[in-house]
Amino acid sequence: MEVEKKFSRKESGPLPSQEASFSMTKDPSQALVPGDDKPKPEKQKPNLAPSGLLAAASNTVAQVDGTAIVLKYHEPPEARKPPKKDQWKLFVFKGSDIVDTIDLSLRSCWLVGREVTVVDLLAEHPSISKQHAVIQFRYIEKKNEYGDKLGKVKPYLIDLESANGTSLNKEAIPTSRYLELRDKDMIQFGDSTREYVLMLPPRD
Repeated sequence: MEVEKKFSRKESGPLPSQEASFSMTKDPSQALVPGDDKPKPEKQKPNLAPSGLLAAASNTVAQVDGTAIVLKYHEPPEARKPPKKDQWKLFVFKGSDIVDTIDLSLRSCWLVGREVTVVDLLAEHPSISKQHAVIQFRYIEKKNEYGDKLGKVKPYLIDLESANGTSLNKEAIPTSRYLELRDKDMIQFGDSTREYVLMLPPRD
């Protein structure tokens, strides 16, 4: 299933407080005790911010048995599907054999892990966490030497503080941080020996 960000997919937590929309009158004629010159104590303004329970509920997926799974990741505001000209694919190798091919261009975000209910890419090795890592396509703008803004959708990898980590080209990556992926990069999750190789089709 596709995981949509209500967040910035990090960036997670309760929404910011709204400004109170009520103000108290300063008219002394409306004092509680007539003739008392002391100013009336200002009433406490209502707190319109969502409670922690409400925020948690918005980050959950209900299951058939009535329980709920809390999502560890929501897409950032810059999340985008890759353009049609960039047909990113993920080849899954077990030894020298390709056991699966995933068309990454179908969506902007791929949640990897063992939690069947919420992940987009199921990885069943016991060393892999339920919500282990994410491959996220992001639209990133940069300025050239003339000051013009140039934007491009690129794939990134982020480890969701998994128990056994994620490797990129045989090197362990830090948690909770986006790393840009490039053509022919190889990813491994946990202690699984399966290799996930990211590739673009050859240019004409």
